Amino acid sequence: MSHASSSSAAWPMPPLLRASLGLHAVAAGAAIAVPGAAPWAFGSVLANHAALTAAGLWPRSGLLGPNVTRLPDASAAHGEIALTIDDGPDPAVTPAVLDLLDRHGAKASFFCIATRAAAQPALTREILARGHCVQNHSHVHRHNFAMLGPRGYAAELDRAQQVLSDITGRRPHCFRAPAGLRNPFLDPVLHRLGLHLVSWTRRGFDTRERAPQRVLERLTRGLAAGDILLLHDGHAAKTAAGQPVLLEVLPLLLARCHAAGLRCVTLTAALPPRGTASAP
Repeated sequence: MSHASSSSAAWPMPPLLRASLGLHAVAAGAAIAVPGAAPWAFGSVLANHAALTAAGLWPRSGLLGPNVTRLPDASAAHGEIALTIDDGPDPAVTPAVLDLLDRHGAKASFFCIATRAAAQPALTREILARGHCVQNHSHVHRHNFAMLGPRGYAAELDRAQQVLSDITGRRPHCFRAPAGLRNPFLDPVLHRLGLHLVSWTRRGFDTRERAPQRVLERLTRGLAAGDILLLHDGHAAKTAAGQPVLLEVLPLLLARCHAAGLRCVTLTAALPPRGTASAP
């Protein structure tokens, strides 16, 4: 079994969090030592918490820790992009996705929900057998993921890592938060497990958009080497004809990529392990 390296090095606290701790200390001192300062101190702490919340609700933000929104420069220089597919595996959709990728000679990264992978172990292994990679999209895809504390994050990610590595024999080195939402407690857990937080450059909103052409336009507007694209094989919206949107968008998207001279590669191939000198 291959393993993503976990880190024993100290977690590098992001500058925003260091500033937040300093602000709390100053506010507490001022409230105690300066007459009449308590309301101002309390207001500054509230404003700080609002800023931290906003950072967690901005999926592509790097304020709470490293967040990969594009492939490394070396990959971009080679005309590579990453096609990432979330929320599966889904036995009604994923096999057709694998066939389409094979037909176009493209590779993808599947961010799998561990409970879904456990329900479809053969299909999950088939993803790897076809030359793609399986990454961590949490254990159960909790809707309150952004409200968890350190123990909740540790339980979700540790369990998902174990389930996915037991099924595939390979330990994921990337994680995507459900809906991309999180809070300051997530990055220390990612650091310990050696996981990159990966969001996206552009997304198609294909879990709610039923028109394939609109999804395609969102994904290809400004498409460039180094982009990370987000689609879904699980929770996929369906067209008016009842077809999962992904299955109609994917052939058109892959044709556009080919015409632009772009090559779809896995995150395993493009992204070095977290903590290495060449990692973003």
